[in-house]
Amino acid sequence: METVDVKKWITERIKPEQIEKYLVNGKDFINEAEIESHLAANRNPDPSRIRDIIAKSLSITTLEPHETAALLHVEDPAILEEMREAALKIKRSVYDNRIVTFAPLYMSNLCVNGCLYCGFRDNNDCSKRRMLTMDEVRREVEVLAGQIGHKRLIVVYGEHPTTGVDYVAETIRTVYDLRVPTKKGHNSIRRVNVNMAPLQIDELKMLRDVGIGTYQVFQETYHKATYAKVHPAATLKGNYLWRLYCMHRALEAGIDDVGIGALFGLYDWRFEVMGLIYHARELESRCGIGPHTISFPRIEQAINTPYASELPYNVSDADFLKLVTVIRLSVPHTGMIVTCREQAALKDKCILSGCTQTDSSSQIGIGGYSELGSVQEGERQQFILGDTRSLDTMIRDYADMGMITSFCTAGYRCGRTGKCIMDMLRTGQEGKFCKLNAVITFREWLDDFASEKTKIAGEKIIQKEIDEIREKSPKAFEQFMKTYIRTVNGERDIYF
Repeated sequence: METVDVKKWITERIKPEQIEKYLVNGKDFINEAEIESHLAANRNPDPSRIRDIIAKSLSITTLEPHETAALLHVEDPAILEEMREAALKIKRSVYDNRIVTFAPLYMSNLCVNGCLYCGFRDNNDCSKRRMLTMDEVRREVEVLAGQIGHKRLIVVYGEHPTTGVDYVAETIRTVYDLRVPTKKGHNSIRRVNVNMAPLQIDELKMLRDVGIGTYQVFQETYHKATYAKVHPAATLKGNYLWRLYCMHRALEAGIDDVGIGALFGLYDWRFEVMGLIYHARELESRCGIGPHTISFPRIEQAINTPYASELPYNVSDADFLKLVTVIRLSVPHTGMIVTCREQAALKDKCILSGCTQTDSSSQIGIGGYSELGSVQEGERQQFILGDTRSLDTMIRDYADMGMITSFCTAGYRCGRTGKCIMDMLRTGQEGKFCKLNAVITFREWLDDFASEKTKIAGEKIIQKEIDEIREKSPKAFEQFMKTYIRTVNGERDIYF
């Protein structure tokens, strides 16, 4: 590994001018006093008002902060059920009955930061440090694409000069270049999303040019005092504003899709939901496009990380399900990601409350797919997983719930990204393309990877979807069936 001057690198990372240009009168967009005022003023909301807010959500309109605050204070079980029913109706209106799956691929756990809740923090001597070589990346992808059947990844990196933007770009190119044989054809990773540290604008342009999907950075907590407490001031991550404005820089750099998130458990969950809504509205108003996805992971325990097991703001399952529902109602057109941090039963409830994406068959240790079981996972994992179902099992479960797993990535390669796709989602147009491509890509996966039990469940969903296309899209049906038959005969990666 090349020797680098880490201290010097750290001093050069943050560019103040790439923060200050976005401030308004020297202030950022997270107005804590205003958020607290909204939360205080909207306690005990009247049921009729909540129903009016739900009706607004059903029109696929982003809610105002005071409306989100009112939803956060609903306690009546009957009204909560109405909210969940509306959330699922919105999800089906915008995204149909599709669920998108992906896998995380951890490339490196080298990190210069000292986040108190993270197993990868720099002073955790129990964490075994490692970065994947390009040959190791290929071996991981051979398992993900060749054995499991994934077509989307989220690649994850710590913040360290050795694994900076040049390494990130090389690993992404390596992932995209690999094609692996399957039972009837071939498979490859068709969309690589990225979860990593905030970058400078010129670095973000490099990632744009290498063809990344969504650029994902979580603020962790929008509460400034808590942020300072858990992110030591002497570290890069200690700079709240550098992180807060990374999506502004990404959109300026020409990256079409960005993903925001908060780590629930660091501070009051209602405040964090409000922070996410403020962030989404800021991106819409200042950059012309809101987030492509919103994530809401809860803190999980990690090796030698006592802070994660002594949380003052622990989020119950009931409150977690509520916050998922509120986010769906507040930003009805945005994708929502629930991860395998959660137990399977709760995660499935979240999907029925409006979530659109989830990971599966996940391994979060470095080299975790090709070297499964060869080392102690706790030594190289960032946290502990809750849902350990295989992709095959998860797809069967979702088929039994009446949902089709979509592996479609067509929109991203046809220019349906950024503002274009968000506008199409708002009007329901994107769902028409996605319905066709979901069936075609699901056919691919069933033929190439499904167990016999899952294939039986999947065939029922396929037939239901084909019948619906025939009924609702008769003009497209003939061309769809031609493409579908080509897929049955072994052609791969064809789409509308």
